[in-house]
Amino acid sequence: MPQDHKVLRRQKLRWRIRTKLHGTAQKPRLSVFRSNVDIYVQLIDDNNGATLAAASSREKDIAAAGGNKVAKSLNVGKAIAQKAKALGIEACVFDRGGYLYHGRVKSVADGAREGGLKF
Repeated sequence: MPQDHKVLRRQKLRWRIRTKLHGTAQKPRLSVFRSNVDIYVQLIDDNNGATLAAASSREKDIAAAGGNKVAKSLNVGKAIAQKAKALGIEACVFDRGGYLYHGRVKSVADGAREGGLKF
């Protein structure tokens, strides 16, 4: 079964980005995964290999808010910022996961900044 060239290209970009980014407990990595329908974000402590907080567009309050995918992504960014504030996290490192910083990925970053996260 041949691999999709778009997927391979994104994986190469993702690996290249990951060599330069590293999250700690005080400044975790904000990782983004974008599927065709939903978007998922996690705050990851790479030292311990642990996920500190997560949010997605599948959460009930975000899905119920409706709107297009970019609007849901903005709400996901705000939700992860709220969860980070509850954990006492004020700054993070943004990992776009090989996606272009455009559209839904940019919307997540904007929502997290509006929520008070710094990166």
